[in-house]
Amino acid sequence: MSRKLLSFFSLLLILIPSFELSAETKEAGKQEVDLTPKIHGVIRGRWEMDTENNASRFQLRNARVTLSGMIAPTIDYFMQTDLCDRGQMKILDAWGRIGITPGLKFQAGQFRLPFGTDCFRGPGNYIFANRSFVGNIMNNVRGVGAKLSYSLPLGEASSLALDGGAFNPTSMADHNVWVKQLAYAAKAVMTLGDFKFAAGAETLLPDSVRVNSFGTSLGWQTDRWTVEGEYLNKHYVNSAHRAAHGYNVFVDYGFPVRAGVFNRASLQARFDGMTAHSSGKRNKEGRLYTDGAARNRITVGGTLSYIYKIVHCDVRLNYEKYFYHHGVVAAPGAGDKVCAEMVIKF
Repeated sequence: MSRKLLSFFSLLLILIPSFELSAETKEAGKQEVDLTPKIHGVIRGRWEMDTENNASRFQLRNARVTLSGMIAPTIDYFMQTDLCDRGQMKILDAWGRIGITPGLKFQAGQFRLPFGTDCFRGPGNYIFANRSFVGNIMNNVRGVGAKLSYSLPLGEASSLALDGGAFNPTSMADHNVWVKQLAYAAKAVMTLGDFKFAAGAETLLPDSVRVNSFGTSLGWQTDRWTVEGEYLNKHYVNSAHRAAHGYNVFVDYGFPVRAGVFNRASLQARFDGMTAHSSGKRNKEGRLYTDGAARNRITVGGTLSYIYKIVHCDVRLNYEKYFYHHGVVAAPGAGDKVCAEMVIKF
């Protein structure tokens, strides 16, 4: 971990001075580009209590740093690292992108596959302390590959965005493996005023069984309200595992307050669940093992926020009530719990 950390900060020290020196560079007759890199971060510390076993723990859930910027009028880049994800360092994203024509962009590197809705919320934008089963267990996939993105304006406050790409089916930790089959994902998002509709498909090959997923979501958002529902279906080729279903419905209501330093408060409620799920990997007997037990959950909570320019601090309290299907025994820490956390985004 120390070597990775040293390498990451060494890269920052090398890049920042060189970009700042050329930040005001302007070529005659061409569009001016600010080359100064932008650095942002999220710190998320939490305390959890397993109410069924009377046990608790503290965690530094995220210490995430991002570096992004432009190097030409149509070329940008993005790098993201979690310096501490429950004690582990993770290289999450590293990609470059070029605008080919107005609305059409090509992106290559390591990033999240274009499929799903809740999974695209970062830790600085979470509405609940713990992500939904759909976004965390069933569809939390990053890969190494390339994609095309096309954005089409449809009028005032309306647009259509299309994404599709191909990726290595293997782990992000190993980019040297030669493969004969790839993973693919595609997604369409239509925005119509306050409403947003998304649908997509994904096909993965985590082991030797191809897993095909289909999902859709519908959301409505105003200054105070956010309401969203998402459904995901996973099908395992040749019936290697029973098809898995996931669903997530939540509502969030926010309003301005004056409570000490806090200037916004919000209330949240969520119902989500999943049937028995497999990541698509085989056990020693050659069968796909189930790595997600069937369950439902109700989450309620509240958040106090301090918002000042790009600085955003949330103090959040959630209670989660789990309902496991018949015959399933919850593992320690996977049952009813209380979670309190503070999230600072800058």
